[in-house]
Amino acid sequence: MILLKNALAVDFDPPSVKPGVDILIEGDLIADVGKNISAKKHDTQVIDLAGNILTPGLVCSHNHFYSALARGITANIKPSTDFVSVLQNLWWRLDRAIDEEILLYSGLVGALEALMAGTTAVIDHHASPSFIKGSLSVLKKTFEKAGLRGILCYEVTDRNGKTGMREGVEENVSFVKEISREKESGKNGLLIEAAIGAHAPFTLGDEALGLLDEAVSSTGRGLHIHTAEDRYDSSYSHHLYGKDITERLEAFNLLDKKTICVHGVHLTDGDMDRLNNHGSFLVHNARSNMNNTVGYASKLSKVRNAALGTDGIGSDMFEEMKFAYFKHMDSGGVYRPADFLSLLHKGNTLLERYFGRRFGRIKRGFTADLVLYDYRPPTPLEDENVAGHMVFGLGSRDVKTVIVNGRIVYENRRFPFDVQPVYEKAQEAARRLWRRMDAIE
Repeated sequence: MILLKNALAVDFDPPSVKPGVDILIEGDLIADVGKNISAKKHDTQVIDLAGNILTPGLVCSHNHFYSALARGITANIKPSTDFVSVLQNLWWRLDRAIDEEILLYSGLVGALEALMAGTTAVIDHHASPSFIKGSLSVLKKTFEKAGLRGILCYEVTDRNGKTGMREGVEENVSFVKEISREKESGKNGLLIEAAIGAHAPFTLGDEALGLLDEAVSSTGRGLHIHTAEDRYDSSYSHHLYGKDITERLEAFNLLDKKTICVHGVHLTDGDMDRLNNHGSFLVHNARSNMNNTVGYASKLSKVRNAALGTDGIGSDMFEEMKFAYFKHMDSGGVYRPADFLSLLHKGNTLLERYFGRRFGRIKRGFTADLVLYDYRPPTPLEDENVAGHMVFGLGSRDVKTVIVNGRIVYENRRFPFDVQPVYEKAQEAARRLWRRMDAIE
């Protein structure tokens, strides 16, 4: 048990600020919240937070940990004049160059950096065509080593041939079975869940969508897919199939409450209606969209279920929220800081749909994913301005201690194990990854 004393408890949705709060954690849940709570057992770890800010953990609703070793890449990348050529010249060469060791260190670095930024859960979307079978189990180990919560999937696509497509489907289904076995045996600890991954509709024929339909139906999980990130995806769907993207997905029963559609920059009003009708999610990735010059998701406010992701640009959700807000304002949008705080919080709804438990509030019965900050507000911090502090002040630099699933995984800016060897091995793996990329045409 852990008893956190004297916290400045801050919730995001609805925003609230409560000083002098004690939080009792039993197992992986918040057992009690109130004033002057006493330790119930002699072995309870009591931590005085001295009035520092405590919030629920942050959720990154779309990420690619396999891109963690692309930072500062020096591989020979041809000039790319459009989005598809960026994929062909960079990302599709990178994912083909990934092997088991490279994935291991990509995942470890990604997980460590997420926790250092106060991100307690990452919904990851993985691809490694040269290492498909067993790849999600390797990635799972990196989340568990760091203590990070995750929902993992493998990217199904036709671009590496029918065999690779089918192996991708099999990897998703096999991983769901692995997770289910561990839950039944009590080993999983409710830290890792699974989705069914797919790249994007323009790299998926009807056979692939049919197999994805079977996988979603048989596992009870949802589809996690890039959707209309670039205009080409929408044009492709209209040209070859005469349908909006979500019409194709709907025809294969791939839209439901667990569906995670990513980007949605070029979705139509009809697409938005279908997402809303099925209760599906759209994940906004502002920095990635800007970096790839694919346009702005101007219809973001039309979808009921929206959340924030990074699309592989780290896991700093403070930074992502700030960029999303400023880009929105620059584009003449109607949202304000409180709306983007709500989008950030919405990732918890996705966690609830997959894990079947409550997330995202400092409240009795909710999962104990919490973040402590060393942030001194220079102005009053009140219910009405929590979002303003998040956008204009509080940042990942202020993260001090992180609790995931009731366990302290990052305390006073230190992990419980030596991370230096991880970063040294990651640098070696990165250089090998870049060399392997240069050998791929």
